Amino acid sequence: MARRQRVHFAGAFYHVIARGNKGVKVFKSAQDYRLYLRFLKEYKSRYSFLLYAYVLMPTHVHLLIEVQETPLSKIMQSLQFRYTRHYNLNYQSWGHLFQGRYKAILCEKDPYFLELSAYIHLNPVRAGLKKDPLDYPWSSYKAYAFGAAEDLVDQRTLLTQFSKKPFKARREFVRFVRSRMGEGKREEFYKAKDQRFLGSEEFVEGVQERLGVRDVFRYQLSIPEMVAGVVSGLGLSKELIYNPNRNREGAFGRWIVGYLAKCLTGHSLKSVAEHFGRDPVAISQGVGKLESRLREDKKLRGKINELTEKLVERRRRILI
Repeated sequence: MARRQRVHFAGAFYHVIARGNKGVKVFKSAQDYRLYLRFLKEYKSRYSFLLYAYVLMPTHVHLLIEVQETPLSKIMQSLQFRYTRHYNLNYQSWGHLFQGRYKAILCEKDPYFLELSAYIHLNPVRAGLKKDPLDYPWSSYKAYAFGAAEDLVDQRTLLTQFSKKPFKARREFVRFVRSRMGEGKREEFYKAKDQRFLGSEEFVEGVQERLGVRDVFRYQLSIPEMVAGVVSGLGLSKELIYNPNRNREGAFGRWIVGYLAKCLTGHSLKSVAEHFGRDPVAISQGVGKLESRLREDKKLRGKINELTEKLVERRRRILI
């Protein structure tokens, strides 16, 4: 399957995760951490992106970035390539230091900004490296907590979420992060929609509309659920749909289930045929006949559309 193109527009807000190849340590000394941060600072100046939070772990990196005109892909490729080159020269190694393609999740900023910042800063605590995030030197947490002199992170946007008074804002930020110290790994920050989006359906659709992109969705519907929908929505007999004998009404019901599976789900017509214990060719031919009839029969088309709406209501959609 071809890789999906990175989404880019000015103001795009990303949670970036770059892991060492095969779990290798990407930072072996304090000098390595400092070098990565130096390169990060240089490219931030060159490409004018906003950096809201970071943490450098021994085997991976988390960044919270808002891009401007320069795409994230150019920023990360420049940063990762340059650091890898220095790493390989220093440790006399070769090949890819980081695991394949870095993960970049485009996030809905308002509902996730604070939660992601806390989650990123608490990585060393969850990993058991430190009991207090203040004790970990390779993150932006101290800059927020103490107002430490660091021009790498853009602190104002995050801190003003807590208060317009700097001292109070830092105190409330620390309190907010500490309130989440008992949390474990939050899978929702990784299992994003299509591995690209973290946000509401409205957010995803808005991004796609902005970019002129329309993804194809499939719904999580089982074959028995579709059968139940056909029975209740069209008044067909469940017994006849499953009856092994030849029956016009039963065949018609199976055709509709096959049609719904084809249009709405990832189920193949072969899997539908196996579910009913029927010949896949017969199901395929039946679905073809139904599609021809739907083009002519406005009343039947209306009933199928109404049935479809009921079946997909509040169902989870999966991008393909």
